[in-house]
Amino acid sequence: MPTGIITASATRTGTENDNADAAATYTAATGAVGAAVIDGIGHSPGTSALASVLAEVAARTAATRGALAGLLSAAQLVSDPGQYSTTPNGVAVVATTHPDGETIVAWVGDCDAYGWNGTALTRYTTPHTIGEQLRRNGAPWEIATAHDNWVRTTLAHAVVATVAEVTIPDPVVLLLSDGIHDQIPHDDLTALVRDHATTPQALATALVTATTADADGYRDDATAVVISVQSQPTT
Repeated sequence: MPTGIITASATRTGTENDNADAAATYTAATGAVGAAVIDGIGHSPGTSALASVLAEVAARTAATRGALAGLLSAAQLVSDPGQYSTTPNGVAVVATTHPDGETIVAWVGDCDAYGWNGTALTRYTTPHTIGEQLRRNGAPWEIATAHDNWVRTTLAHAVVATVAEVTIPDPVVLLLSDGIHDQIPHDDLTALVRDHATTPQALATALVTATTADADGYRDDATAVVISVQSQPTT
């Protein structure tokens, strides 16, 4: 049975009142879909303005050249700090979903990708953070957690050797900034996906709406892209 690819996105500005996140999707003539979530580092106006450009470049390139090419194309825009060392930077997750339903994801930093197979939600990415590195090497939980906001690599330093890739076979894929996956426990995230998996826009909106402030009153920018591969009836 032929498939159709439906995408949806949503973003919510955090307590900094300057959204440094951005998302974009693009459908190529072949039917392949490129999608990207960019999480800018910092909250300067330049970061916020460039994030949407990076997302658009990544998504359009991913649709025609693949997720890795999409991410690296965006990386080229921030690879040089400029004459005054003020070029904004960020982290990213980029996906290419092919008409056969397979999704390839590339990421750098602490944006994440999840897949929903209809019963279980799986996190397919591993954050490129000092905290995750410590955790995987047996460091105590409290020490690792204290370093989760330290990214090991960013778009400005992204090359083939520092970008990770994964194939996601699930029909529903989520691309999330850390303002979502760091703030919503996995069980709650699973419940939201279970409730809204058949309606991508409702799911994207529910994900960004569910984020809450931490003990200090801070809430990060939150951005989600939902990619849903759905069977289409034949005529």
